[in-house]
Amino acid sequence: MPDSIEQAGPVALVGSGEYLPVMQDVERRLLEGRPPRYVQLATAAVPDGDDVVDKWHQLGREQAERLGVECVILPVASRADADNPAIAALIGDPGLIYLSGGHPDFLADTLRGTLVWNTMVSAWRGGAALAGCSAGAMAMTQWIPSLRHPREGGTEGLGLLPHLRVIPHFDRFAARIPNVVDRFLIPGDENITVLGVDEDTALVGGPHDWVVQGTQSVWRLGREGREEFPVGSSLRTN
Repeated sequence: MPDSIEQAGPVALVGSGEYLPVMQDVERRLLEGRPPRYVQLATAAVPDGDDVVDKWHQLGREQAERLGVECVILPVASRADADNPAIAALIGDPGLIYLSGGHPDFLADTLRGTLVWNTMVSAWRGGAALAGCSAGAMAMTQWIPSLRHPREGGTEGLGLLPHLRVIPHFDRFAARIPNVVDRFLIPGDENITVLGVDEDTALVGGPHDWVVQGTQSVWRLGREGREEFPVGSSLRTN
């Protein structure tokens, strides 16, 4: 299996809507031409309790059934799980790997440097699609600002996309937290592209060339303002 960035599959940074019918077409396109094996990881929801994790697992199963592909759930609730060879082996030869939403700091701290994460990256480099929704999208970058505690410094991300910083649910966050963009714009980070991804919307491609899919828009954000990229638009990042 090739293991170079040129052979890597697409990345999808999703604002919200994982496993729901509204995003079914996006997930179908990610699976096109790839093995019908849909690997799902709900680790970001672990701090919310077993019932919430089970809800994400059920939604994932339902989406896989709608898409007509095999659903593979990775039961990762701790770093011990993420370093378990038996769990990492479940990844196999996937068409799509999906990190769903919840707590981005917990997700990054649980996966960073582990066997499961390294196996996922290897599969992506070999051609599998890799998607992250909300917390999953935030965790793929180098640094995750704290939305709940703005005075805290944030968390080291997984580093797959070190040149990006992602604000999911952007339409909702921008309405509720007027200074949300300021929390993502750090002095000295001029080479980082800050992106807002609206709900039910995905930015697909990468690492630098992207297309907007879904129902709303993606926004390139800076201190001078914001630039909108509606569905169907192409976007190049640093």
